[in-house]
Amino acid sequence: MDTGKLMAGAFALVLVLSACKKPASEMVSAPGITSYSVTGIVQRLESDGKTVVIKHQAIPGYMVAMTMPFEVKETNELKLVKAGDMVTFRMMVATNDAWIEKLHAYGATNVDAAPVHQSVRQVREVNPLAVGDQMPDYTFTNQLGRIVKLSDFKGQALAFTFFFTRCPFPTFCPRLSGHFSDVAKSMASASNGPTNWHLMSISFDPENDTPAKLKAYATVYHYDPARWDFVTGAMIDIDAITEQFGMEYVYRAGTYDHKLRTVVVDANGKIQQIIIGNEWTVDELVKELVKAAKPDAAQEKK
Repeated sequence: MDTGKLMAGAFALVLVLSACKKPASEMVSAPGITSYSVTGIVQRLESDGKTVVIKHQAIPGYMVAMTMPFEVKETNELKLVKAGDMVTFRMMVATNDAWIEKLHAYGATNVDAAPVHQSVRQVREVNPLAVGDQMPDYTFTNQLGRIVKLSDFKGQALAFTFFFTRCPFPTFCPRLSGHFSDVAKSMASASNGPTNWHLMSISFDPENDTPAKLKAYATVYHYDPARWDFVTGAMIDIDAITEQFGMEYVYRAGTYDHKLRTVVVDANGKIQQIIIGNEWTVDELVKELVKAAKPDAAQEKK
């Protein structure tokens, strides 16, 4: 037998087997950046041309399995994949930023046969809320195990957002929590600024986010419990308030797919601003809170 041909054949077989094998997660560190090798399934490509939604596997020691949007810096990579593709990619995580690269398809499923809205769970019938609407009352439990109602903050400017403590991705929940921390510092240190304001972070993961876990999370952000509550509540209430603001999220077998919303309610209990996404700045929210802390003209005359 030709030894050269035998060795060439064996090498080709190794390449085929390596290509068919599903890669496992691994972590590679670089100065200021941690890179994770991840596999997942493309759910959809967003219309902005730079975002892909991927249902990815758990990353041990970093993140549970989730379905979430990722941005790429090299948009040409998205031309090589479509909904339903099984993919490998590098998740690049910096202190305040994250993105993916080296996106590569290695198989396919029929995920694109299912409409996107099928994954959104519908609950009790509630009406969508818009700017100018009166904010309904909701009851939650905070990081100290105390009952907190939205109506407790009537007369105060209230800003709230949605999160869950197991979300480590820098541009998602940690970014919102970090911004809230900076907003609190700015509001508290402002000379001649309003004093009637409060922040609230609402977890949509009550099964995991117990008061003890909420308190541990809050401590990381150096929160003042007199100014900032970390809360969660009954699923029927969590589902209702998130639905009213279009904050869709899905939880299946440890996998989350969620959007981002931040809401400002004025001192009269009316919705002043609904902010979509994570691109808002600390200064923008501070200005909204200062404005929301002032009673309207009708209230001032009373």
